[in-house]
Amino acid sequence: MRTVVFDLDGTLADTSADLIAAANACFEARGLGRPLDPVGDALIAFHGGRAMLRAGYARLNEARAEDLIEADYRPLLDHYAAHICVETRLYPGAAEAVEALRGQGYATAICTNKPEYLARDLVAQLGVAGLFGALIGADTLPVRKPDPAPYRAAVAGVGGDAARSILIGDTVTDRETARAAGVPCALVTFGPEGRGIERLAPEALLEHYGDLPELAGRFLPD
Repeated sequence: MRTVVFDLDGTLADTSADLIAAANACFEARGLGRPLDPVGDALIAFHGGRAMLRAGYARLNEARAEDLIEADYRPLLDHYAAHICVETRLYPGAAEAVEALRGQGYATAICTNKPEYLARDLVAQLGVAGLFGALIGADTLPVRKPDPAPYRAAVAGVGGDAARSILIGDTVTDRETARAAGVPCALVTFGPEGRGIERLAPEALLEHYGDLPELAGRFLPD
């Protein structure tokens, strides 16, 4: 079965504002203000909780940064879990494109480096959980992307064949995952990097979700 596997943050949904808010809540709890900007630091948000904390403490010139990052990581996740879908929105046309793929006989899955329980909650709140036959998170397996095992598990979870699959993502992690799995990769250009993502030389660029069915058909002919 032809399978399209999606990353979640920065690919299906713009989650950056809620992620940044969770990190800033940790800094505020220590009386340090809000050093991260929800727009300017969106790209940092898509690299995970520790990356956001590290960036914030670097700006604050905090000598105990590494200890504080570990201390704040769980509170960050807890705050994010409680406010996971305040500003988060699906990218325009994402749900419709996935529905179109499924109507054409494709299997669809999510492979994300977000903890699985958070990813499942988010797609449920966004109303799209039913559009994906499998969801593999950062902690579903002992390894995470860019190791190819989570990607292969996502494909297997919908009864697909990795040899007839493609990964849709938005970061170097997705590019490296696809390379490790030996599958083509399309990177979106509507994330924080814009067309700068072209530097990673993916097999394709996805300008907007209306192009996805044609793109998938090109790499995975019937």
